[in-house]
Amino acid sequence: MNRPFKIMITVFVLFCMLCVTVGALSKMGSTGSEVSQIQSALKDWGYYNGAVDGIFGTATRNAVIAFQKANGLTPDGIAGVKTLAAIGINSGSSYNSADYELLARIISAEARGETYLGQVAVGAVVLNRVEHPSFPDTVSGVVYQNGAFSCLYDGQFYEPVEDSAYSAARDALNGLDPSGGAIYYYNPSIATNKWIFSRPVITTIGRHVFCS
Repeated sequence: MNRPFKIMITVFVLFCMLCVTVGALSKMGSTGSEVSQIQSALKDWGYYNGAVDGIFGTATRNAVIAFQKANGLTPDGIAGVKTLAAIGINSGSSYNSADYELLARIISAEARGETYLGQVAVGAVVLNRVEHPSFPDTVSGVVYQNGAFSCLYDGQFYEPVEDSAYSAARDALNGLDPSGGAIYYYNPSIATNKWIFSRPVITTIGRHVFCS
């Protein structure tokens, strides 16, 4: 077998493997509890009106596509990691659609006008606190912890949520952490708590200093 032919065969095999992998990611025809979770979440979001029967059929696929289009995701009808996270279903995670919505709201309120990475970093800090033993172990517990976020008291929290904040929340839930594992951040030009200045600085993004 000559070399060019071997290369062609190798490329063809790799292509076939890719097709199989992509096909395996498709939820069309799948059944089980995960499908039921997807259907329930999409029903909560208002994209699915069918029965929560655990069967990924055409109606479920169309609902996934509609959700993806509305949330800036590739509208392929595949419930992959990013789509699941946006819906509120994270593999190996207890985060849900309410967590996603709340995370987007706190990002919008706390990081309005910041760069996109700055917004993701704020979301990451919230999630880092959830995992840290010194803070509440839920998104809502962290967000509503007394005195944790000034936006709850100055009205910013109740302003309309920016579209970019939803994307930032998805990326944070998917594991993106520009903060480098920070559990605190502050704007040095307006911070009044002297204690926060004593925290070890990890990085600075936009107007926020992120620290441990």
